[in-house]
Amino acid sequence: MAERCTVCPRRCGALRESAATLGVCKMVDNPVVARAGVHLWEEPPISGTKGSGTVFFSGCSLGCVFCQNHAISHENYGKEITVARLREIYFELIAQGVHNINLVNPTHFTRAIAQSLTQPLPVPVVYNSSGYERVESLRLLEGKIQVYLPDMKYVDSAVSERYSRAPDYFEYASKAIREMYRQTGDYVLDENGLLKSGVLIRHLILPGNTRNTLAVINWVRATFPPGSVLFSLMSQYTPCGELSGCPEINRRITMREYEKVQNYLFESGIEDGFLQERCAAKKDYIPCFDLSGV
Repeated sequence: MAERCTVCPRRCGALRESAATLGVCKMVDNPVVARAGVHLWEEPPISGTKGSGTVFFSGCSLGCVFCQNHAISHENYGKEITVARLREIYFELIAQGVHNINLVNPTHFTRAIAQSLTQPLPVPVVYNSSGYERVESLRLLEGKIQVYLPDMKYVDSAVSERYSRAPDYFEYASKAIREMYRQTGDYVLDENGLLKSGVLIRHLILPGNTRNTLAVINWVRATFPPGSVLFSLMSQYTPCGELSGCPEINRRITMREYEKVQNYLFESGIEDGFLQERCAAKKDYIPCFDLSGV
């Protein structure tokens, strides 16, 4: 009998066998992929000079209204593949000289990913997620993932409820990121500045929500001592997705908002990480989801 799904914090209990038994993520249990290819626009320790071997999974267990990958996260565009094919894709990307294998939006396929990594790869594996994870599911990946790249999107539950229908986001994400750090330990860079292992926490500044961003910075500073994790503060927010019900975020962040959080970050004492320039907010950075590499 098929197992009812409790992989993500939604714990919807779907069977995920066919189109008739899908859950919140709207995906079957087998991996569904929209694109696999070399990606050059991650943080420098991830992309390096040769790029990151990125696998974009379809569907999503969080479902943010502003998602820049809306076509695959909400509209379910992608191709169902086997676990064996997923592993083949890893090696096809490695053959192109990438620095790592980067699994984007992987949460709802945790079980399949764990199966695909039964044998280690010759490059680090990056688990690039929303941060909305169950610790119990992350433990399926222990020893298989070298680099965790989670978002810490929200501290404010009202904000996470409005934009992601997840008032419990911070409750789960804070525990999940601690678990990721437990698995990897302090971050380690190689001689070329590439991330060999560790945790890199991301946060995207949302327009009109600088207070939430300051709370995220406070949490990172209070939770992780210097030298333990990397932190990336991103300003690339570009209005995407379905924003008719949230008109207040149907704009880019202002220079005033950017400078406010920039100054706060500098004053916080967090030095291990990155601050994205405000000019990075362009749709040009959104990949073309065309099943290439799948």
